[in-house]
Amino acid sequence: MKTAENGTIRTIKIEENGIYIVIGILADGTIRLLHFSAAPLHEEDITAEAVKEGFPLVGLSLSGYDRPYERHGNKYIVTAPGYRLKYHSHTDESNAIGRKIVFHLTDEQTKVAVYCQWQFFTGLPVIRCQNTVENRGSEEQTVEYISNFHYEGIEKEGKRRQDDKLRLYIPHNSWQREMNWKEYSLRDLGLDLTQPKELQRSSSMIRVTNTGNWSTKEYLPMAYLENTETGTGLFWQIEHNGSWHWEIGDQNGHLYLALGGPNELYSHWAKRLRPGESFTTVPASAGVTVRKGGEKNGFGCMAGILTQYRRRIRRPNEDNIKLPVIFNDYMNCLWGKPTEEQEIPMIDAAAEAGCEYYCIDAGWYADGDWWDSVGEWQVSRKRFPEGLKKVTDYIRSRGMIPGVWLEPEVMGIHCDLARKVPKDWFFIRHGRPVYDRSRFQLDYRNPDVRAYMDSVVNRLVQEYGVGYIKMDYNIEPGIGTEIRADSPGDGLLEHERAYLKWLDGLFERFPGLVIENCSSGGLRMDYAMLSRLSIQSTSDTDDYMNYPVIAANASAGITPEQAAVWSYPMEHDTWTDEEELREETIFNMVSSMLLRIHLSGHLVKLDDLRKTLVKDGIAVYKKIRSDIPHMLPFWPLGPASYQDEWIAFGLKSKECAYLAVWKRKVEDSEGNEAQEVRKIQIPLPEEFVRTAQEEADAGMGIPDTDVRCIYPSGAEKDDLYSREEHTLRIRTKKPFMARLFRITAAKTEKQPEEN
Repeated sequence: MKTAENGTIRTIKIEENGIYIVIGILADGTIRLLHFSAAPLHEEDITAEAVKEGFPLVGLSLSGYDRPYERHGNKYIVTAPGYRLKYHSHTDESNAIGRKIVFHLTDEQTKVAVYCQWQFFTGLPVIRCQNTVENRGSEEQTVEYISNFHYEGIEKEGKRRQDDKLRLYIPHNSWQREMNWKEYSLRDLGLDLTQPKELQRSSSMIRVTNTGNWSTKEYLPMAYLENTETGTGLFWQIEHNGSWHWEIGDQNGHLYLALGGPNELYSHWAKRLRPGESFTTVPASAGVTVRKGGEKNGFGCMAGILTQYRRRIRRPNEDNIKLPVIFNDYMNCLWGKPTEEQEIPMIDAAAEAGCEYYCIDAGWYADGDWWDSVGEWQVSRKRFPEGLKKVTDYIRSRGMIPGVWLEPEVMGIHCDLARKVPKDWFFIRHGRPVYDRSRFQLDYRNPDVRAYMDSVVNRLVQEYGVGYIKMDYNIEPGIGTEIRADSPGDGLLEHERAYLKWLDGLFERFPGLVIENCSSGGLRMDYAMLSRLSIQSTSDTDDYMNYPVIAANASAGITPEQAAVWSYPMEHDTWTDEEELREETIFNMVSSMLLRIHLSGHLVKLDDLRKTLVKDGIAVYKKIRSDIPHMLPFWPLGPASYQDEWIAFGLKSKECAYLAVWKRKVEDSEGNEAQEVRKIQIPLPEEFVRTAQEEADAGMGIPDTDVRCIYPSGAEKDDLYSREEHTLRIRTKKPFMARLFRITAAKTEKQPEEN
């Protein structure tokens, strides 16, 4: 850290892991974040005027205080008393993770103090941000908003117009359409910046918000902003399992970025602080990228950094190292209607295929329809006449770890227990219990709720020998609960924090327990949950032709070893085309083989050909899976879209790369399947491409780049590696297909010179 003063401004310069940060402080204590980038800031841009007019280091709104200027609608720009916060001091210390800097800010009028905390991670250009506000005065204060990262000037690098050079990548997310990344210009999103900078003032902004307990029902809590002129980029991730908000807007002729958790405007959140009390925001991370030569954009760099960062903040566990293969009996299989009679042959088939977990999904606790009666979690004797333990014991006897489905945050409206427990077990608004889709929302702030669910999990683990729990969550309770809370959003936030602590307690008691994070598939795919839970359901889609889009994009949102992808070879009564049956099974398997295999489909009813393809796919996966937790993602054709015919996604390390390629069905303008030959050229990662001159200069001879199809084995050659163009060429007349490749660039030994 370098500190300098020129009489009017004190600057603090931080250069850490490729991040260049400049803090400006005036004599009166006004403090601003002037620069946060992968490129240094020009000295002429460090001025007292920039500090005076710039964005506060922390945005903070308390009830009853005036926002005297630059209000402009609902933008979180001039917050009060945030705009008055002054620098008091800071600390800078090394720790086991890397380095932590804490800025201490104060407001003399309200007597509140804010601690702005930045945690750096050794070797990574990313920081984790949390802010704490403390009421040091004699009057109660109510917090309506507090940021966890605030930065103005995200556009200032380069000379081109803001909306000409900036591209924003936003991950749209929805049920059965998860992780749908889209690239936008600022104009595309309504932020037209046509005026001269000094006249740029508007009430408009780009706003991405989640309100409620399904944290990713519309978007993942992250995004990536790239400057196409300079090749630098800025990315962010809000690590919260509930309401969150980020916005980009204009102020003072610049563009700003503001990140935060819940707030009053969009989340119905407010928090009272009595004298001496404090509040800490949810965490968020922000980082920077530099586009490498040959890359079209910095998207892959962003995903690579986030992959490494997510591995750092995640609970250490064996599941994310060993990557066992999971079978789950739900998707395109038993559909939530399990019975002992059906499970036994399915268990045999899963074991023969090579699976290592076997999860009994929904319905094991209900005699009939179970949706609105869940909550007691007692085994159905109608479905399992001799009890669930007989089946879980059989699973273990076949060499697999048994698992069950559980939805621990709800009770059905027709659950007998729901009519017996006190009202405060549930979310309450306007004096009545909150429910959605015929389920009540349990309130985990209540110790009786936590104790009850502890007893359920204890029974499953200790009596039934369960080692895997699929924790699902299928409702959206909205803005929160009003009881024992300063606001509905406050009740929701404290429930979410209590739920996370409850999960922590489970792992303290059962450190080897594997818990899958599922919320109607991927509707709570955030790193508050995934810093604890080792595996994430990526989707509920039952359409295997759409799954490559989700599978290919998954590693931009979560680590590949946490991304569970359904592979469900289909059951057919009338389809007799053996070649298409074969390709369908291969297609399903490839979708999961660079991530986590979440096998389903009615294995018992598959013919021998498809059973062999499933078994072979799992065998190949077991050979390569030890590489996956150490690899980084890449997209040679860019992020996948639901309109794409060809999709390519890979993982790479220094030693090798794996590349999955899918060709999806396409139709002509009349809805008929295209019949002509289809072809694609896929560029290979530059790390595995060596020119003859490079090898000759190193005395190594001719380059030896090897591209090999490793699944399926014995496939006819639809592919060809072009050494001249460093691409993989594929051409086929098949209506759809998928292949998995291994890429290496092995150096040959230098031959001794002849005498």
